[in-house]
Amino acid sequence: MKKVIVACGSGVATSQTVASKVAKLLKEKNVKAEVEAIDIKSLDRFIKTCDVYVALTNPQKDYGVPVVQGIPFLTGMGMEQELEKLINALK
Repeated sequence: MKKVIVACGSGVATSQTVASKVAKLLKEKNVKAEVEAIDIKSLDRFIKTCDVYVALTNPQKDYGVPVVQGIPFLTGMGMEQELEKLINALK
């Protein structure tokens, strides 16, 4: 199964909120993927096992996987475009 990680500073509030929303939206679109929230300090370890990274901060380097912006999943502004990018990256 494809894997998506969502990372924020602590891995608790914001990343959990976005991960839940992303999981719900993917399910509605019949896209099977595991979505996991992590803290930013664990990113280098988890990035190796994921197919897409949903970033809540500006990525500081190229991680070798597609990166989708996570803030639109919080605000709703630009969410459809980022969801489309996410779905395409998971195909």
